[in-house]
Amino acid sequence: MIILENNSQKSAIKISLITIIILGCFLIILSRLIYLQVYAGEQFYQLSMNNFTRLKAVQSPRGNICDINGNLLATNRPVKNIIWQGTGLRKLNQEQIETLHKIALITNLEIDENLLKKIQIAERYEKELVLFEDINFIVLSKIEEQFASNPNIGVTNDFKRFYPQDKLACHIIGYLGTMNINKIGKMGIERIFEDSLKGKEGLNKSTINSLGKKISDTQVEKTQIGQTIVTTLDLEIQRICEDSFEPNYAGSMIIMDPKTGAIRSLLSRPDFDPTIFLEPIPDKEWRNILQNKPFINRALNACYPPASIFKLVTVASGLELGFIHAESHFKCTGHIIFGERRYHCKNRTGHGILSIKQAMAHSCNILFYKLGQMISIDVLAEYAKKFGLGQKTGIIFPENAGLIPNTEWKYRTRGEHWWTGETLSTSIGQSYLLVTPIQIARMICSLFEGYLVQPRILEQEPIIKTPLNIRTETTDFLKDSMKKVVTTGTGIRVNNIKDLRIHAKTGTAQTCSLPSNDQVSLITANLEHAWFVGNFNYKDEEPLTIVILVENAGSTRIAINIARKFLNQYRQLMAKKTN
Repeated sequence: MIILENNSQKSAIKISLITIIILGCFLIILSRLIYLQVYAGEQFYQLSMNNFTRLKAVQSPRGNICDINGNLLATNRPVKNIIWQGTGLRKLNQEQIETLHKIALITNLEIDENLLKKIQIAERYEKELVLFEDINFIVLSKIEEQFASNPNIGVTNDFKRFYPQDKLACHIIGYLGTMNINKIGKMGIERIFEDSLKGKEGLNKSTINSLGKKISDTQVEKTQIGQTIVTTLDLEIQRICEDSFEPNYAGSMIIMDPKTGAIRSLLSRPDFDPTIFLEPIPDKEWRNILQNKPFINRALNACYPPASIFKLVTVASGLELGFIHAESHFKCTGHIIFGERRYHCKNRTGHGILSIKQAMAHSCNILFYKLGQMISIDVLAEYAKKFGLGQKTGIIFPENAGLIPNTEWKYRTRGEHWWTGETLSTSIGQSYLLVTPIQIARMICSLFEGYLVQPRILEQEPIIKTPLNIRTETTDFLKDSMKKVVTTGTGIRVNNIKDLRIHAKTGTAQTCSLPSNDQVSLITANLEHAWFVGNFNYKDEEPLTIVILVENAGSTRIAINIARKFLNQYRQLMAKKTN
């Protein structure tokens, strides 16, 4: 009996173990099935779908860039591409090779070994391959005429970025560059508004067989064209600027609405053709392009001494502080002596007795040297900043802040004290002073409107104004002085242009110190920069502000000639519009 009971117990234990093992295996299998069906089901479904489906992103048309009147500055143009559609042959037959030779003759393009290998792969796996991009109408007609029924040859539609105004406003519009296989904005509006301009890509789903042949093609998501960007630029005014600016000089030119800050034209030279980036650029050509530094926006990022333009600030500070008055007079003998050094006037023989307005009109330095002895550099710097100098204007593009020096800046950067003799140089716009043309445009606007306005390049941007904090009597005096510059002073060559009221100021900015013999080097890089700034309006039309900066011009003559040419053409344009 005892033996039978032991055997029964052992059998029960074995059965229990077997049952547990079976249940364990069942649970493992069940868990695996749950994981495969529930948790990893989507993954395996996608893997199976990938065996016979292909998803292809469809690039969306890029948005347009327009001027204030709707004229296109950047858009897209349709292009036609010749494609090879594979038919499944393991290798190209003689007829297909002859077809390729005929196409090469029609297009005048070579089919090299690399392209031939790609064609063979496309043929074998029944894939589509672009042979030639952006063919012209004549070539397209010949291809469609001779290969209309050829199963291997087809024509597809695409689009390409197009700049219908060529180089006009290229620093504002920008250009596209390649990122992976897509073109993206690399400069200007094309870059800043990349997300808005590029739109939304579409998605197509293709079904293929085991050999890779396309059986069907379905649109999954539609493309959405990019937004249209409307700028404040006026294409007609931009064209006049481009035509007026001397072709052999570097520099910039700005036309700006002083009331709203809207930029009607912005030019920077040297310029560039934005279409060159749509195709690969050979290294040699790229090195040649870079020699002239055409990608610097000189209106926003290049800094220059303001020269006599800064005299507006010096006079304003003198009037505000009571060191001079509207009716003050002084005597110019051609120079003053300060600290055992001679500080010369533009007219070395002297101007004689002058009023403040006459000093501004003839750009006499003596008045400003005297003010430089009375006004500290820190106070002069404060007034410069009231006019927006030495600080960014707030325009949407990258810009340079420039430099308005003071005692703290010099000690911090150079470890030296500021000398009064340096203030004399600062008072006429030299020394360490550096400004951008857009800052000067904003400053001139403020004289006529009584507030600093933020420059705008988009029509939808808000108009942002900041109080000037300068007495109206002072700004009125400065405007009268700028009028005298045109009627009797350095800007007289732009006087008497029919139907135009013009206020202006000129300036010649030194780029190096004078040698000991007082003879300026004739090297072009050492020649002075030329400024012409002003405010003008045609009859009862709204006024505009003009700023012209010509690098290494040698004198103001070049800048004044540009201004005269522009103003004459502007008058003709307005006369046509109003008649």
